[in-house]
Amino acid sequence: MENQIILVLLFTFVIHLISTLSYSVRIVGVRTGKIAVSFALFNILVVVSRTANSFQAPLLAKHVELNLAKNIAENFSTPFRLIILAATLATIAGGLLIPTFQRICSKAVTAFNAYRSVPRLLFHAFSKGGLRQFKESLSMPSAGNITQFAKSEPLPVGLLISNMFAVAILTVGVLASLYAGYLNPQLRVTCNSLSAIINGTATILMFIFIDPYLSVLTDDVVCGKCSHVFFRRIVVALVFSRLIGTLLGQLLLVPAAKAIAFTATLL
Repeated sequence: MENQIILVLLFTFVIHLISTLSYSVRIVGVRTGKIAVSFALFNILVVVSRTANSFQAPLLAKHVELNLAKNIAENFSTPFRLIILAATLATIAGGLLIPTFQRICSKAVTAFNAYRSVPRLLFHAFSKGGLRQFKESLSMPSAGNITQFAKSEPLPVGLLISNMFAVAILTVGVLASLYAGYLNPQLRVTCNSLSAIINGTATILMFIFIDPYLSVLTDDVVCGKCSHVFFRRIVVALVFSRLIGTLLGQLLLVPAAKAIAFTATLL
């Protein structure tokens, strides 16, 4: 396996791991009563995710260019499918790490009130006391969070479906555009440019349907209008819908690439 693909796999894992953990930040905000501070501290991980994302596309684009130069056609989709698989595994890992992340993030929010400085907080995190707190925070998801799906209160099916499709589109957006460049090498720059439109569609789904609902639900929990149990059910359900979305990406990869390649010829 080429070094570029190995790096892309690592970056993809980091990106989707952080994206999955982001669901639990709202729980931390509700638990500590400091929603703004919770998001501010989580933005440190968002910076890591965006940095990894900025390297992902160029590395994968180089892989496409090298294969086109060598005229390699066999099993060309394999690296792309491995990258989507990395997204799926990262989602599973993120779901399993949510209880641990909640405890760590809650302690970080509490510590930030004392230190009021990100560098000092990071220094504390890697100190002996911080590492001990990290060890004490390790926890696996409880079976109760899974069995809560049997509760009578219905889940917002439309929200979960929107989240599933948004994740699927975001997972294959860049991959499909680069794959389309391989299918239509004469217009590969145009194909790559179309990825912004695809990812923009997924972003619209996130900002119009998903984020506003979660924001209102978070406020409802803080005000006592919504139970913590239902809020946790929503988070677990979103993780599952995200997982299904990454699996759906495997099915969308080739059709999306062909659609992008065809669209590039029409422009």
